[in-house]
Amino acid sequence: MLINIHKSYLAKKFCKKILLTSCIFLALVLIINLIEEANFLKDQKVNFITPIILTLLNAPSLLKEMFPFIFLISTQFYFIELIENKEINTLKQFGFTHFNMIKFLFSVSFFIALMILIFFYPFASLLKNEYLKIKNKYAEDNKYLAVITKNGIWIKDTFNEKIVIINADKIQNKNLLNVSITEFDNQFMVKQNIIAEKSNITTSRWLLNNVVITDIDNFTNNHNEFIYETNFDYEKINTLFSDLSALTFLELLRLKKDYINAGYSINEINIELHKMYSTPFLLALMSIIATIIMIKNKFQKNILINLFIGIFFSVVIYYISQFSNLLGVNGKLPINLSVWFPVFILFILTIVGILKLNEE
Repeated sequence: MLINIHKSYLAKKFCKKILLTSCIFLALVLIINLIEEANFLKDQKVNFITPIILTLLNAPSLLKEMFPFIFLISTQFYFIELIENKEINTLKQFGFTHFNMIKFLFSVSFFIALMILIFFYPFASLLKNEYLKIKNKYAEDNKYLAVITKNGIWIKDTFNEKIVIINADKIQNKNLLNVSITEFDNQFMVKQNIIAEKSNITTSRWLLNNVVITDIDNFTNNHNEFIYETNFDYEKINTLFSDLSALTFLELLRLKKDYINAGYSINEINIELHKMYSTPFLLALMSIIATIIMIKNKFQKNILINLFIGIFFSVVIYYISQFSNLLGVNGKLPINLSVWFPVFILFILTIVGILKLNEE
């Protein structure tokens, strides 16, 4: 019973430490992001509230990327507090071994990470979506838009004083299939409609095949090939589809289905989904790594040394994750492996660390 009381006390203390560290990181994010948003809007006619609103909407999404750092550093400060209050010695007297501590913190960290994934991630995604809607109004390329739905690929373009709506069934080998292009003037009056069997979009000068052009008087022209100039090429379309951080888990699943129907690559969606699946394990393992670091350092409470080790380790894991994800997007690694590889490395390091502790 006494051990259970201690566990409850330790769990609450750990939760408070995670919350406090998150608040500190959030404050840093708000300050840095506010400067960036103010710089972005410096040439726009906006009031001082706009960059503040943008910062508040974007901050949770930025904080989401920092949780591995937060869990590792929080665990280190958690142990420093236990040492300063001489609670470590009390736990040892009640038979709380190093392995008990590791097992306990893994369970608590995993549960907290699960709650973050279920409640905080959707909240951050919804705010990110609103952030992008507002910021897009001030972006130089606001006149461009590309989306994928169950009805295929839709592109809105503005080129040579024309408003262009493009629809295609799917994308295949840098080609749009069954393409329909409708041109409007500035008053959204139809100027002409172009239908093509296929369009190569490698460059912004699209090569259309088997083309039928209908003008405003319903007069039609047929062409075997036709060059059509736009602001889009394959790479730019990829860029417009790449921001998935504003989507919730269910929205990602729906978008994945639409991408499959449109023949578009689902690699980035799968990576985003597997990032969510791996989040509880990643954050829990970061806490365990921090625990092992503190135990190996004989619970030294030198803040600078422990912070340096923690930050260095977090940065290494971050760059390994980014590099691994990039290999996954480029097809150099299987998608699942590219996301879970850093987690696997952490798991191996944790096992090695635990074995080393047992040897001592």
